[in-house]
Amino acid sequence: MATKQTEPVTVISLRKLSLETPESQPKESKTFTVEDAVETIGFGRFHIALFLIMGSTGVVEAMEIMLIAIVSPVIRCEWQLENWQVALVTTMVFFGYMVFSILFGLLADRYGRWKILLISFLWGAYFSLLTSFSPSYIWFVFLRTMVGCGVSGHAQGLIIKTEFLPTKYRGYMLPLSQVFWLAGSLLIIGLASVVIPTIGWRWLIRIASIPGIILILVFKFIPESARFNVSTGNTQAALATLQHIAKMNRSVMPEGKLVEPILEKRGRFADLLDTKYLRTTLQIWVIWLGISFAYYGVILASAELLERDLVCGSGAKSESQSEVAVTLPDTEESHSPCHCHMFGPSDYRTMIISTAGEIALNPLNILGVNFLGRRLSLSVTMGCTALFFLLLNICTSSAGLIGFLFMLRALVAANFNTIYIYTAEVYPTMMRALGMGTSGSLCRIGAMVAPFISQVLMNASLLGALCLFSSVCVVCAISAFTLPIETKGRALQVSDAQISSVFLTTIFGPTGINLESGDSLKQT
Repeated sequence: MATKQTEPVTVISLRKLSLETPESQPKESKTFTVEDAVETIGFGRFHIALFLIMGSTGVVEAMEIMLIAIVSPVIRCEWQLENWQVALVTTMVFFGYMVFSILFGLLADRYGRWKILLISFLWGAYFSLLTSFSPSYIWFVFLRTMVGCGVSGHAQGLIIKTEFLPTKYRGYMLPLSQVFWLAGSLLIIGLASVVIPTIGWRWLIRIASIPGIILILVFKFIPESARFNVSTGNTQAALATLQHIAKMNRSVMPEGKLVEPILEKRGRFADLLDTKYLRTTLQIWVIWLGISFAYYGVILASAELLERDLVCGSGAKSESQSEVAVTLPDTEESHSPCHCHMFGPSDYRTMIISTAGEIALNPLNILGVNFLGRRLSLSVTMGCTALFFLLLNICTSSAGLIGFLFMLRALVAANFNTIYIYTAEVYPTMMRALGMGTSGSLCRIGAMVAPFISQVLMNASLLGALCLFSSVCVVCAISAFTLPIETKGRALQVSDAQISSVFLTTIFGPTGINLESGDSLKQT
């Protein structure tokens, strides 16, 4: 009898347990973050359009920056400028870039990446067109400074691209953006070789403004960053953007509700120097400054080394130059106050060859950042840059010298690729644009110092200048190797760990009911 009484009790208790299980399930609600959505949707047609449109911002930026070097000989002759006056144009452009990089970074973290990108392009195109009507040297310097201010906002295109790309594609697609910079550089050199000798430098500037104007018209096809929208509480706009991307890619959205913490404090300079990011920020600033110093140092040093034959060179060349100097002591050019040296076909060919070097190591750079990681890849290329700077002091032929310069251009371009990727990945959404802006600002300090080393110190002491460039690259290589955070394969951060932790506890409680969603939130 005792056994018979136990069996129904057991059955009843099991029934009670089975009834309790479904009651707890409705309390669980599936959620997902922007990171989850981006990874679930995957790579598709939207990202190809994103890559082409946002990558083309590099074409415009390259054309505006390279334009200064190309028109310098022309304006030198037209307005009879001294060397320091020509150099001042470049310095002021980078000064405008430096100041507005921080300003646009702050505004982009507060009001959106897309709006600042559009404003910067409108600004740049407007002042670039005005430059072509400059009546005097002073007006030219002022208007090109304004163009530099506008160009500084083009970095928002890279941020938008970074925030929409799935994690595994960032290491491949972002280095390929160097192709657009190369295309812009080659395009402006090619245009200059045809336009300047025929219709003049003013028309070259007007024609160079056309790509920027076209891009302004196609920006409407790229939405505001979904990560930025959710960080400001505009979840509906972010959800609509993600659904549009999923539809365009013929993919599906993750199930559940889009949830993300609202960041009340965004774009604060103090956040960059917070304890969590202080060491990273300082080391990134050192690397950006050094890479820019080396990049523009190589460009300016190339002209000095080839034109002035500062390296031992060939004796025949030196003798022929001396012979010309003796034979023609009273030519008009020798007494000219502005020493007009217009670019010829051979000069344009040399510029094209050296510029093409910037993409030579792109395949290896892509493999490096994806397999070695961002930090190790950057430290290796910076170390090689230091080595090739020292190799410039070796007595070699003209072809050997051009080969060294070609490799240096390839290495410094790879350095820029890697640090761009790392900076865009290491900072959270709340201060990503500001982090890029301040880094770009310090980058221009290196660009402003480089001419004094390449054009002044190098003429006094070639070895001293090369050792200085090499030493800076070694410091950058050590700084890159010791960076505290590796971003390879890491999801983009939304905010710092404390905000994410508080948000996770608020939504799911201290135990974390939905473990899958909890894990993804911890990543962001």
